[in-house]
Amino acid sequence: MRSLNHTTGMTLGLVLLMIAPVLAQKPAGKLKIFILAGQSNMEGKGSVETMDFQLQDPAKKSRFAHLKNADGWVERDDVWIDYLGNNGQRHGKLTVGYGVSKEGDQRLFGPELGFGWTVGDALDEEVLIIKTAWGGKSLDRDFRSPSRGFPDTMNQVVEKRQKKDPDLTVEKYKEGYGHFYREMMSEVDKVLGDLKTYVPDYHDQGYEIAGFVWFQGWNDQYAPTSVEDYEENMAGFIKDVRKTWGTPKLPVVIGAMGHHGEAQKGKIKEIADAQAAVAERAEFKGNVVTLRTSKYWDMEAQAAFDKYWSNKETRDVEKWKTFGNDRAYHYLGSPVFFYNTGVAFGDAMLKLMKH
Repeated sequence: MRSLNHTTGMTLGLVLLMIAPVLAQKPAGKLKIFILAGQSNMEGKGSVETMDFQLQDPAKKSRFAHLKNADGWVERDDVWIDYLGNNGQRHGKLTVGYGVSKEGDQRLFGPELGFGWTVGDALDEEVLIIKTAWGGKSLDRDFRSPSRGFPDTMNQVVEKRQKKDPDLTVEKYKEGYGHFYREMMSEVDKVLGDLKTYVPDYHDQGYEIAGFVWFQGWNDQYAPTSVEDYEENMAGFIKDVRKTWGTPKLPVVIGAMGHHGEAQKGKIKEIADAQAAVAERAEFKGNVVTLRTSKYWDMEAQAAFDKYWSNKETRDVEKWKTFGNDRAYHYLGSPVFFYNTGVAFGDAMLKLMKH
């Protein structure tokens, strides 16, 4: 009997050893896919050089300490990114540098960095970010979605442009409406059709388009009715992408223009207010939220810009680079702004997903 127990024990032990790897390799849930889109500030103007300076400052380094180790800038193994922008397409593990779509260029980053770290830490599933962003693009024309048709002022705009370009026709000008909306949708389709290229360890566990983040607005200051039409254009945009992707309640986070912080005014504020109004519509309650990015405006970078850059006679480039690297329309190139804004987008998205 003793021998039988011993044999039985060995058999059970072998069975347990055989199934242990299977138990350890719990099947992953569906790949979570987030689409990020917009213009130059979704591209990202956060200075990696400035962030590196701030990592050497004891008072500031804790904010970015997790992004770099002894081997260099950290790459996440569970968050992947594909980025189509002004300089082409690139993809890989999430790390700094995805503010430029040129392969190997690590000068800049955008909201994708803080967003990716935030959702990556919170979710058990792997994450793929598909970012499509191009500088100088409007919602009124460049990202105009199909349901919005053409604006009543189109002929008026064409007539004005024909004074400089006599060969321009209405039909030719029409081609630009929705061009970057179509580019965005085409990129998403391409990536979804070849997920193993963009997430190498994807093993057909399925995917979910889990959320959409929009950060844009600057170029809508300039067309005849683009400010007053912004809310309707944004609402139509949301409904169109949801219809195309078959996601009627897709969580959407809108980053309202935050230039100049609480001091913003004029058309910038009007667009920010329109962006906020979209989320207040009854049809979007509980699944669309607008964040006022003005609250993340980097006041310290603003003070440094005024002190070290704005006056050419007293300009100190080296000191300015420790705070930012760009103009106000690019949020001063502040890594603090772009990282904190990305984190806020991530937190807002996670809250919407719980609903």
